[in-house]
Amino acid sequence: MEEEDVLQECKAQNRKLLFWKFDLNNTSHIDQLLDREGVTLRELMEEEDVLQECKAQNRKLLLFLSKDHCMLELVTLITEEPPSDLEEKTRFKFPNIACELLTSDVALINDKLGGDESLLEKLYHFLEQEPPLNPLLASFFSKTIGNLIARKTDQVISFLRKKHNFISLVLNHIDASAMMDLLLRLISCVEPAPLRMEVLNWLNEERLIQRLTELMHTGRDEERQSNASQTLCDIIRLSRDQANQLSEVTEPDPLLAVLESQENVAELLKNMFEGERTEASVVNGTQVLLTLLESRRSGLEGLMDLYSQGCERSYTVNSSILRAIEPHLKDFQQLLLNPPMRSAILTTVGVLEQPLGSARLHVARLVASLLQTCDLSICQEICRLNTMDLLLDLFFKYTWNNFLHLQVELCVASILNHSAHADLQNPGLQNHEERPLFQHCQLVQRILDAWEENDKIQAEGGRRRGNMGHLTRIANTVVQNLEKGLAHSQMNDLIKELPEDCRGRWESFVGDTLRETNRRNTVDLVSTHNLHSSSEDDDMESPFPNDLSIQQAFSDYQIQQMTANFVDQFGFNDEEFSEHDENINAAFDRIAEINFNIDANSAAFEACCKERIQQFDDCEEEEDIWDEKEINYATQIKARSRYSTWMIYSSWTASFGETEVSSSSSWGGPPQQGGEGPQDTSWTSFTEFQPFIV
Repeated sequence: MEEEDVLQECKAQNRKLLFWKFDLNNTSHIDQLLDREGVTLRELMEEEDVLQECKAQNRKLLLFLSKDHCMLELVTLITEEPPSDLEEKTRFKFPNIACELLTSDVALINDKLGGDESLLEKLYHFLEQEPPLNPLLASFFSKTIGNLIARKTDQVISFLRKKHNFISLVLNHIDASAMMDLLLRLISCVEPAPLRMEVLNWLNEERLIQRLTELMHTGRDEERQSNASQTLCDIIRLSRDQANQLSEVTEPDPLLAVLESQENVAELLKNMFEGERTEASVVNGTQVLLTLLESRRSGLEGLMDLYSQGCERSYTVNSSILRAIEPHLKDFQQLLLNPPMRSAILTTVGVLEQPLGSARLHVARLVASLLQTCDLSICQEICRLNTMDLLLDLFFKYTWNNFLHLQVELCVASILNHSAHADLQNPGLQNHEERPLFQHCQLVQRILDAWEENDKIQAEGGRRRGNMGHLTRIANTVVQNLEKGLAHSQMNDLIKELPEDCRGRWESFVGDTLRETNRRNTVDLVSTHNLHSSSEDDDMESPFPNDLSIQQAFSDYQIQQMTANFVDQFGFNDEEFSEHDENINAAFDRIAEINFNIDANSAAFEACCKERIQQFDDCEEEEDIWDEKEINYATQIKARSRYSTWMIYSSWTASFGETEVSSSSSWGGPPQQGGEGPQDTSWTSFTEFQPFIV
C-alpha cells in the first residue's frame, strides 16, 4: 500500500476505536443484577449508577424499587437512625441514596409512595419522635414529603389534614431548619390556586402565624427564635409575591392578613420586650418588622429613590403595622441607650471595648425603614424622642461600621425628602423634622467638626476615617436640598439661623473642600489610568478623544454612589448583600446601557480588507480534524493583527444617554473628515492593554 493509503487507514481505525469507546449501548450491570434471583435492595444501592438508571426510567429497576418491601425499606432508611457502630463516613450512605431514589421524580415511585397510606404513616411517625431530630434525617424527610406535596398534592394534603397534631409536631421540631422548609413548601408548592387557598385556610385555622409569633418570646431557645423569625419573613415575601403573580386570585391571603394585623404585630413586640431583652429576641423580632415594612428595593436602588423621588414612589405600608409599632418606639430608643451587653472584640483597627452590636444596628435599620414610610405620626414620634441625635452619635463614634453609616445616611435623606413634601402639601405647617436635624442634632456643625478632625488625623500621618465616604454623601445631600430641593427656601432659612462663625465655615466648606473632594473622587475613579497600546508610538494619546470623560456617562448621583463604596475603605454595607445579590452592581447599570455602534469608513475599511484579509476558497479541501499539526504561533499573530487592523481603521460611536461621541479613525488621533483614510497604520496589540483600575 502507498504511504498515504496507510495513513488514511490508520485514521479510519482511530475513528472506529473512538466510536466504540464512547458507545452507550452496553448492557447495564444493574440489569444483570436484576436478572439474578435473590438480588437485594442493598446490592443495587451499592451500584454507582443506580440513581442515573432510576432517572433514566429503567423499567426493570423501577418495577423492583416499587415492590412493597423495597419501598418500606427505602422509607425506613430515611426515618430511622442507622446503627451507631458504622463508620461515620458510610453511616448515612444508604439513607442518602434512599432519599435520592424516593425524590427522583419518577411517576411510578411517586404513585406508590403517595398512594400507600401505610408508607405515609411510616413517614409521619418520624415527626412523633422527641426532639431534637437528627438534622440529616430531618432533611431527608422534609425533601421526601416536599416532593410528594408538589407531585401528589391531593393525596398528601388529605392525609396531613387528618392529622390534627401535624402543625404542633412540626413546630415542636422548628429548631431543625428542615421543618421550616416543610412549612414553606406547604405554602408555595400547592397548585392549582383553589387548592392552595384551601391549604392556606387550613394553616390559618391551625393558628400557624400566631404560634410562630409565640416562639419569638425572649424566653425561648435562640435556635427556635431564629427559625421562627426566618419562617415568618419567608411567608411574608412568598405571600406578597404570589399575590402579585396570581392575578386570578381575588381572595386575600389569610396568613398575610394575620401577619399584617395590628394585633399580631403588637403581640410580636410584646414577646420581644417582655422579660429580659436579649440580643437574639431583638434581632429576630426586628427582622420580621423590617420584612413587613419592605417598601422598595433595598441598598443602592432604595437610596436612589430617596434622592430622586422622595416619598412619591413609596409603597403604602399597612397602617395597622405602623400603629402597632408606634407605642414601642421608646423601647427601641432604650436599646440604643442601653443595648444588651457584648464582650470586647479584636478588630483590624484595634480592640473595640463596646461593640455596636446587632441589636443597635437592627434598631437603626428599623428607624430608617419607618422614616421611609413618610408616616407623619411615626416621624413626629421619632423626632420627639431625639432618635436621630442618638444615631448621629453612633455614626461618629463607630467610624468603621459601614453597616451603620448607610442606615444613618438613609435616615437623613428620608427626613430631608419627607420634609420637602410635607412643606409642599401643608405650606402653613411648620416642619417638625428638618428643624431639629439642623438645630438640636447640629448636623452642619457635626459634619464640619468631623471633617476637620479627619484632616488633622491625616495630616499627622493617621488613617482616613472609615465613615468619610458616607459623610461626603450626607453633605452632598444637604447641599443639593439647599440649592434645588423642594424645600430649599426653608432649609436656607435654617442655615441662616446658625451662628455666624458656623455659617462662614459651612460656606467655605461647600465652596472649597466639598467641591474639591467631589472633583477628586470623580477624577480619581475614572481618569487616573489610561489604556496604553504596545505599538511603536509610545507617545500615543489615550484611545478616547480628549474631550470625552467617563463622567459624562454617569449622573452626579451615581458617581457619589461609586465614590462612597470605594472610599469607605471597601466597607460594604449589609443592605447591598441582603436577599437581592444583584444590588452590588447597581451603580454600574448605566455602563451597560452604553451602545457602541461600529461603522467602518467604507473606503478605508474595504481597502484594508483587500490588503490584509485573504478570501475563503470554497474549493479548498476541507481540513481533516484528525491531522496532527504543529502549532504555528505566527498564524495566530497574523489573525490577531487582522483584527487589530479592523479596529484601527474603524470609526465608532458611543451613545451616553443623550450624548453621542465619535472616535477617531485611528486610535487616539483626531477624527478623520469626509472619506479620507487614516494616516497612522501602526499595529495595535491588545494583549498589553492596561485594565481600568477604580
